[in-house]
Amino acid sequence: MEHDFLLRAAARAIYDACYPNEEWSPTRFDEAEHFGTVHYRQAVDAALQARAVLGVRGEQLSLPTLV
Repeated sequence: MEHDFLLRAAARAIYDACYPNEEWSPTRFDEAEHFGTVHYRQAVDAALQARAVLGVRGEQLSLPTLV
């Protein structure tokens, strides 16, 4: 992941959104990345899944309609 800057940025954004403070994860993203914590691996997996979904060309993303 060290050479895929967009994937790393997505993983960091997901990590920071899911684990905003020490109550959720005892380490910051850089340290979690260094040690390969479960929190880091979950964020990377989410980034890979998001990339697959968002990589579909010709599709416009839309917000769900609330009824």
